[in-house]
Amino acid sequence: MAQRDQTQQQTAAPPTLGIGMVGYAFMGAAHSQGWRTAGHVFDLPMRPVLAAVCGRDRHAVEAAAGRHGWAAAETDWRALIARDDVHLVDICTPGDSHAEIAVAALEAGKHVLCEKPLANTVAEAEAMTAAAGRAAARGRSAFVGFNYRRVPALAHARRLIVEGRLGTLRHVRAVYLQDWLTDPGSPLTWRLDKDRAGSGALGDLGAHVVDLAQYLAGEPLVAVSALTETFVRERPRPAGPSGGLGGGAAAGDTGPVTVDDAAAFTGRLASGALASFEVTRMAAGRKNALRLEINGERGSLAFDLERLNELSFHDHTESAATAGFRRVLVTEPEHPYLEAWWPPGHTLGYEHTFVHQARDVVCAIAGGGAPALPSFADGLQVQRVLAAVEESAAKNSVLTPVTL
Repeated sequence: MAQRDQTQQQTAAPPTLGIGMVGYAFMGAAHSQGWRTAGHVFDLPMRPVLAAVCGRDRHAVEAAAGRHGWAAAETDWRALIARDDVHLVDICTPGDSHAEIAVAALEAGKHVLCEKPLANTVAEAEAMTAAAGRAAARGRSAFVGFNYRRVPALAHARRLIVEGRLGTLRHVRAVYLQDWLTDPGSPLTWRLDKDRAGSGALGDLGAHVVDLAQYLAGEPLVAVSALTETFVRERPRPAGPSGGLGGGAAAGDTGPVTVDDAAAFTGRLASGALASFEVTRMAAGRKNALRLEINGERGSLAFDLERLNELSFHDHTESAATAGFRRVLVTEPEHPYLEAWWPPGHTLGYEHTFVHQARDVVCAIAGGGAPALPSFADGLQVQRVLAAVEESAAKNSVLTPVTL
């Protein structure tokens, strides 16, 4: 009898984690893929269940629910938070609604995953982080969606740095280049409205590379000197709904662009290491070129998102006769996240970062205690860097401290 009870316990299904998602466009589709797939790939302590998705347009949100496998659709995020079958609220909306939804969800006793950047302002991010702190005391966790930390090659890079393979860090170099706004006829989507997006390329792309630079280096930026520019100041208004990365434009009806098209800034890390950043959505021919290089006293690492299964590594302690950058194909079971995927050499893609994100969130919630990084506190730190960049640019590149 005891043996049978033990066998039943061993084979019992894990408890469920009901997911409620607000927003269903580009990021909503990516997050849906992550939640839907994680439990089929990883052996998780809880099983994610796609309970409900929310959007303002009833027809569109119901179509998204059917397409991505959500059990129900809501048109009011407050109703989604109130559902008993929703245990975690996943926020995939424009930045102007992040704070209100996240704070309400945390106060209602839900876990929260919020897309980056955490908020549109430092004050909003501070309020969200304070709410996350209060929720943590009640056993609830809050995370921010910096999904590129979950690229296996970048997670491996962090491991090598922690192991001391680069020694003392000296330089961090980061660029994130896209070209979807190069055409001045591209429509005036919400991403070009400061009230909705907070900033332009700076918040959209800069948030990612700032987070990655601080994550990989293991230390914060403490000061920045910056330039920003808006190259196209008027654009045609969209003819219909848009996910934010394109869509049809209405002939003859234009509006002002109120965010930056590009930003370039230098910075100093807490240890004294130097950093440089360039982000733009107007680099013709660059589709999603996120590139990082880190130089230390003992070696260097380099990464390109458009070759996301590869990491370049130079060991400067080797003989100069044979030393040089070598290509590391990050597909081995010893590499981060790869134990659950395909045989070596069978590469992964962009969508897998969201599967890994879902896996990490579930494991953190099931494990209790401090939430896994990146936390709302990490999102707040990035927001403070972005604010310092904007302040520096407004003051003709004056070196501006980052509030810590």
